[in-house]
Amino acid sequence: MFSTKKHLLTLIVTAMTSATAMAQSTSPDTAFVRQNYTKLDRQLVMRDGTKLYTIIYVPKDAGATNKYPFLMERTPYSVDPYGESKYPRTGPGPTRDLSQEKYIFVYQDVRGRYMSEGDFEEMTPGHDEPNAHLKTAKPKKGKSVPAKGPVDESTDTYDTIEWLLKNIPDNNGRVGMTGISYPGFYASAALPDAHPALKAVSPQAPVTDEFIGDDARHNGAFFLLDNFSFMNYFDAPRTGPVQNYAPLFSMQTKDAYQYFLNLGPVKNANAANLYNNKAKIWNEYLEHDTYDDYWKSRNIRTHLKNVKPATLVVGGWFDAEDLFGALRTYEAIEKQSSGNQNQNRLVMGPWTHGAWSRDNWSEFGPFSFGQNTANYYRDNLENQFFAFYLKDKGTFTAGEATLFNTGTNEWKSFDTWPPAAAQAQTFYFGNNGILNTTAPAPTDAFDEYVSDPKKPVPYTDGIFPRRNNQYMIEDQRFAARRPDVLVFQTEPLTEDMTLSGPVMANLFASTTGTDADFIVKIIDVLPDNTPNPNPNPKGLQMAGYQRLVRADVMRGRFRNSFEKPEAFTPGQASKVSFTLPDVLHTFQKGHRLMVQVQSSWFPLVDMNPQTFVRMKDAEAKDFQKATIRLYHDAAHPSGITVNVLK
Repeated sequence: MFSTKKHLLTLIVTAMTSATAMAQSTSPDTAFVRQNYTKLDRQLVMRDGTKLYTIIYVPKDAGATNKYPFLMERTPYSVDPYGESKYPRTGPGPTRDLSQEKYIFVYQDVRGRYMSEGDFEEMTPGHDEPNAHLKTAKPKKGKSVPAKGPVDESTDTYDTIEWLLKNIPDNNGRVGMTGISYPGFYASAALPDAHPALKAVSPQAPVTDEFIGDDARHNGAFFLLDNFSFMNYFDAPRTGPVQNYAPLFSMQTKDAYQYFLNLGPVKNANAANLYNNKAKIWNEYLEHDTYDDYWKSRNIRTHLKNVKPATLVVGGWFDAEDLFGALRTYEAIEKQSSGNQNQNRLVMGPWTHGAWSRDNWSEFGPFSFGQNTANYYRDNLENQFFAFYLKDKGTFTAGEATLFNTGTNEWKSFDTWPPAAAQAQTFYFGNNGILNTTAPAPTDAFDEYVSDPKKPVPYTDGIFPRRNNQYMIEDQRFAARRPDVLVFQTEPLTEDMTLSGPVMANLFASTTGTDADFIVKIIDVLPDNTPNPNPNPKGLQMAGYQRLVRADVMRGRFRNSFEKPEAFTPGQASKVSFTLPDVLHTFQKGHRLMVQVQSSWFPLVDMNPQTFVRMKDAEAKDFQKATIRLYHDAAHPSGITVNVLK
């Protein structure tokens, strides 16, 4: 959600990938919007009486013989500009193509945000009560009264659609919905018990399950850097509808790594000059440090049952915020909505958070894709999807899964995802940094390192004031040289090897402390004769480049249960297994597959004290050095299991 939702101050800027952001483009030309659309500002009354601020752009040529469908985005990031005389500088659609195709575009501030009434709840919990949208109270003397039963984002969407159909003339009776990041969550949340007129929904980088794999935590480990920056603006309190939120504090730094080292324990974030206990969601994040009902109720996956609208789930392989969300949203619909399987599709491209909405996305860092992947997506997938399901225009014949192979720079289509033809293959850690498919010998064997909270492993190479968005493809040689990072790699491959689907890490480890984090990184090592690109960005040496393909973290205390954390017994080997998000990457002949293992990833992830204390209560004295052992023998066969596509 960071991208549009929460993590990254840069995501705040990335709200530019949403239609709202497009409304704030620097382009001075509003002529297209003014000439082709009429702008309406309305306050729509929900069933409980709450008014939601809604902006509607109606094509001027709409009429009895030219009816248009609705295309809607619900957002916590403002539908600005407010006022019917104020038009956006670009748009009004989320892309130029959709604007020119023409829909009745609808943007709504969700309850409790910006100019809408009500109280905002992080990832508003959904309700599984059947037909909740039909529960109304009997009117008194011709006046409407609040409905019986709960309200959530599904009911708010239902009520909004009902109003639009009845009050905006010259519509064709169909509604589509889209959104990137947090607006992607609202798109997903519209699917349970959806309005019959909702025909096509595209959750894009949707926030999905914040404790397990999205913005707040990954496998229980707190994503400090992004949340600290994002919540400073997003979690500012309000007393009623507002057009802008003021940051809670000023964060002035050129070096985020040093800033958070100086900050110390995360409890210090509530100092008087920082959050000062004024941020509701930030405090909820710290208080709910296990997978309790707070998080479970906000996991939209469990509600994605019997989905009826066609869905196009979109995500980016280099999305530092919600890679998990796109993959797992598609998976949840696929498993829980049998009648929707032929209309549930997945798209994954070589994109950062929301980059598919950019005019051009043909390279990232030192890697060129040889094509404008964003344009490919819009021309061949998004535009056709909405035109077909909302206008009966053209065809939409995309495969079940359309994914970009990040090792070969090719688009691939699959009938299922993960591919049915992929075969599980385990690579074991061995002595002297060996990684191969031979099971380890019975002889006791291990590697060890000292994890020091005062000198944590940085997540990126260099000094940055905020998150370096390129860390997900960055050269990992800076980490491989550290004594607190273990490195295992294969011999140069004798043939291409394509990994497809999730990666399972299976570690057997011990610590001299009582808790530990484990970061596992999957790396493509380029041959020593790899030439530098021309021009060579930032003087990078591509020969031997250790290209990060996938990485994730597991907070060790949750190795057996996310609900009931357990301390490690010092010196005793424990199994730590977790799943890394999916990949589609070909390791080419002559390359090596490398795995790195470490116990800090700072300050992307907060530093584990390595003692079994609640993070919100940890004091400086609780942060202790620990010796971590990673075992790789017959009794403790540490390694990774991947799906190899033949």
